[in-house]
Amino acid sequence: MGNGDDRYYSLRLEVRAFIGVCILLATGLTTDLRAQAIAVQGGNPTLSITTAVAGGEPIPVVNVATSLRYQRRFVTQKITVATVCPSQSFILKVVATNVTSGVAQPEVTLTNGMLAVDLVRSIPWGFFNFATCILQYTASATFAQGNSADLGNDGHTVTYTIVRQ
Repeated sequence: MGNGDDRYYSLRLEVRAFIGVCILLATGLTTDLRAQAIAVQGGNPTLSITTAVAGGEPIPVVNVATSLRYQRRFVTQKITVATVCPSQSFILKVVATNVTSGVAQPEVTLTNGMLAVDLVRSIPWGFFNFATCILQYTASATFAQGNSADLGNDGHTVTYTIVRQ
């Protein structure tokens, strides 16, 4: 099944998400947990890459079971994403789809220790009403990267932050 051998490669990638809430107000940087300005809905997805094309690479896996719910404020805002994944072995990407307020940015490759990258920009000000988007995760790997039986699973802690733009 690829690389000229008959071994079965089972790659497993786990995404563990939690929320970092940080609101940048006109008066300075504050953390506002009372207002629930941003929340992940749908739980922590698990993506497992278990199939490959004969003579080819493993087939990427897509998950769209998770969404973000975010509150519009009296300033233009954006949502950023970052991850921590010690000993990362495989590729994980995320893109916001079905954005009800704001403009989705191009797909982001999540890399351990990365700086926060824009996921949704230009969220217009609003009277504390909520908007949503679907988080589309794509996990992929190559045979050259190895497999999780040998390397272990990737456990990502993904942080979504909404801030003034």
